[in-house]
Amino acid sequence: MESKRQQKMASLLQQELAQVLQRDLPHLLGGGLVPSISTVKVTPDLAVARVYLSLLLGQDAPERLAAIKEHTKEIRFALGKRIRTQVRVVPELTFYHDDSASYAAHMDQVLSKLDIPPAPPEGSDDDNDEATDTPRPRLFN
Repeated sequence: MESKRQQKMASLLQQELAQVLQRDLPHLLGGGLVPSISTVKVTPDLAVARVYLSLLLGQDAPERLAAIKEHTKEIRFALGKRIRTQVRVVPELTFYHDDSASYAAHMDQVLSKLDIPPAPPEGSDDDNDEATDTPRPRLFN
């Protein structure tokens, strides 16, 4: 469970990193699509931030992630210029590929291939018909 402080820092980093990658340093990716930041998780001491990037629409996700990891120092420096008045120390950034969207698409495809028979209609229970035809014994007079 994250503390409020961790959540606030993660939210700030997510917003500002998105701005850095889209506006300040788009040339780092070689003119490719800018990844979206799906989640940021911060350690309790606020020293390390794990940034999960959604690298959709491309088969070259490992190369794009490698390019981002290669320029981590420049990204952290640009981030530090943006948030220097709000934090004391800019956390170390570690980037990870977030494949939850592709996993969800895969699971949707698997579930759509399943052959599930329809449920029987509610009025066709045989046990219910037998119970209504025979009278119930009376326990109390």
